[in-house]
Amino acid sequence: MPAMVDLKGLDREELKRLVEELGEPSYRAEQIMRWIYRHDASSVDAMTNLSKGLRERLARVATIGRLAAVSGEQSVDGTRKFLFRLADGAAVEAVLIPDGKRRTACISSQAGCGIGCPFCATGLDGLVRNLKAGEIVEQVLALQRLTGERVSHVVFMGMGEPFANYGEVLKAAGLLSDPNGVGIGARRITISTSGVVPAIRRFAREGVQYGLAISLHAASDPVRDVLVPLNRKYPIDQLLDACREYVERTNRRVTFEYVMIRGVNDGPEQAARLVALLKGMLCHVNLIPLNPVAGTGYQRSTPEAVRRFARIVRDGGIEVTVRRERGADIQAACGQLRRSRAR
Repeated sequence: MPAMVDLKGLDREELKRLVEELGEPSYRAEQIMRWIYRHDASSVDAMTNLSKGLRERLARVATIGRLAAVSGEQSVDGTRKFLFRLADGAAVEAVLIPDGKRRTACISSQAGCGIGCPFCATGLDGLVRNLKAGEIVEQVLALQRLTGERVSHVVFMGMGEPFANYGEVLKAAGLLSDPNGVGIGARRITISTSGVVPAIRRFAREGVQYGLAISLHAASDPVRDVLVPLNRKYPIDQLLDACREYVERTNRRVTFEYVMIRGVNDGPEQAARLVALLKGMLCHVNLIPLNPVAGTGYQRSTPEAVRRFARIVRDGGIEVTVRRERGADIQAACGQLRRSRAR
């Protein structure tokens, strides 16, 4: 028998083709989208504004996938992190971060990661596989379902390299921002990359309103070669050229994420290099205290080192913030919960 179609992950055009194949008018696709993404329907039978005949035909060929929550943790600061099991047994993490009225979902694009950054728990076990668009969107829906909170912002900063799964990530972002989908504004969605240069250039040409974040973590190639091994293929000069193209084409700023690691990338010379690299670019630097991962040997920078680094960058005319630590008591760094609970 042919495999059942998972409705979660189908975009508007794919749903239109499906309902037309079932002998129904194309507007049914929008009704189905709203049931899946806005009402979080668990079955076709729940779609009560569809005729019984259509529901019966649809149920014979399609299903609605859901992730199984393996475990969940809540931080003293309100951050909530969940480990989800995929249908094939792989595991991914998603985090809901409260900040005033804002509720940000930090979601995964891959099970594991193939980039191999040595300070990151996700990369220690390598890449398992790419996620499908439906599995990505379902993380947001599952967070809402499990917490009773409406997600207002989404960041693709969980497990995996989003631009190594470019097609499914962009499709998922489209479903998240579609008014008949999850309905989150495109400008409230940010996609992060460790520096896949061809994908950044492609992204700049998409004509979409999603934000771009770069996991930079170093201001010189020798340091970044170690911390972000992808840098050996796409060194800093190539990466920043692609970022400048993105700014020129979109007129939107780039956020540079910079994990502060004691004695590795937190010295004043790295701060000065960073200023020189980013001078004149529409950008923002986000300094992130490292969440230490057992066995890596890396430690977070001292508060004084972070303040000194931020001061040098700010005095150099670059907008900079120090990210407030969230969820350290629940292993909120990418991959930590999976490593401790999934085995």
